[in-house]
Amino acid sequence: MLTGTMEHVVKHSLVYSYALSQPLTTYVDAYPELQNKLLLEAEHLEYGDHGEIVRFLQYKMSDLSYYDDKIDGEFGILTEYAIKKFQRKHTLTGDGQVDPITLQTLIKIEKQKNLKQIENLSETIYPGLHSKDVKIMQESLRYFGYYTGEIDGIYGPLTTKALKLAEEEHKLELTKEVTKKALVQLYEKNSANEEINIVDEKAKTHLKTTSQKNKKPKKANEKKKSVKKEIKQAKVIGANKGDTVKTAHSVLGTPYKWGGSSPSGFDCSGFIQYVFQENGMTIPRTVNDVWNFAGPVSSRSVGDLVFFETYKPGPSHMGIYIGDGRFIHASESRGVEISELTNTYWEPRYLGTKRITKQ
Repeated sequence: MLTGTMEHVVKHSLVYSYALSQPLTTYVDAYPELQNKLLLEAEHLEYGDHGEIVRFLQYKMSDLSYYDDKIDGEFGILTEYAIKKFQRKHTLTGDGQVDPITLQTLIKIEKQKNLKQIENLSETIYPGLHSKDVKIMQESLRYFGYYTGEIDGIYGPLTTKALKLAEEEHKLELTKEVTKKALVQLYEKNSANEEINIVDEKAKTHLKTTSQKNKKPKKANEKKKSVKKEIKQAKVIGANKGDTVKTAHSVLGTPYKWGGSSPSGFDCSGFIQYVFQENGMTIPRTVNDVWNFAGPVSSRSVGDLVFFETYKPGPSHMGIYIGDGRFIHASESRGVEISELTNTYWEPRYLGTKRITKQ
């Protein structure tokens, strides 16, 4: 669900062009402020959750020395223990669940750590300089998405471009020489923008929810007609004679929501679970468990499940095959959508096809 979180990125033309050419995880990894926005939009994480958002959380907890296990995107015992340690340290409710207050505190502490580095700068930074102070400056610029190059400590062309972007947006004097005071101001201005954007996004969500409530619902026969037009006739061997595919089509466009399993918002496995439940079938909640639960197929058919390896080894994403080399799934970037199996992102990550049969 990146439409709301990309507003700030669009302002940074260098970063935006980079973002458009990369998969979600690649540019989010290079842009900690976007990680913050995605975490804040998740609002609540707890034991048993999994995916990229959990990985961002683990990375931040590791950076602050609370978590020292593998960063795997699985909210297990060690992640929960790390959260409890963090909560106790900062006098929060120590239940191991990540609520908005815990997330806001985590982001605040991370920024304070970065600001402390800036306060230790020993000199004014100028073009051509090669030093550890330049590295600190580059890390600060990358945090807010201005710098996407290697943190090499060299004040060269990429660093100059990043400083120009920050300078133009905030009317700061940065390119001739960079002082400790200027970098602190950059943090303050970006943090203020972030707080405003979070409030704006919540307001937009509220308005959208209100308008949806006020809309007159479509008549049942109208909805069926629109779904019928979208589904191409094909031989159906998969679960429940294609009814799952019809259900999946009926929620096209539903936004991505971490942990979501209803038409108000879906995550990847929540979407699949909802579709099968609507057709009288109970399946496991996680991608890995569905992979183990489903049966192998000799040839792919409409209604089958297609699996992918994304952020960790093994199955971590899935969708429903709808024929003609396409599948429908809940993506983190655009919600419930139809994608091609031959897409340059999905094709190399494809693991296999399996089938759920009517119990």
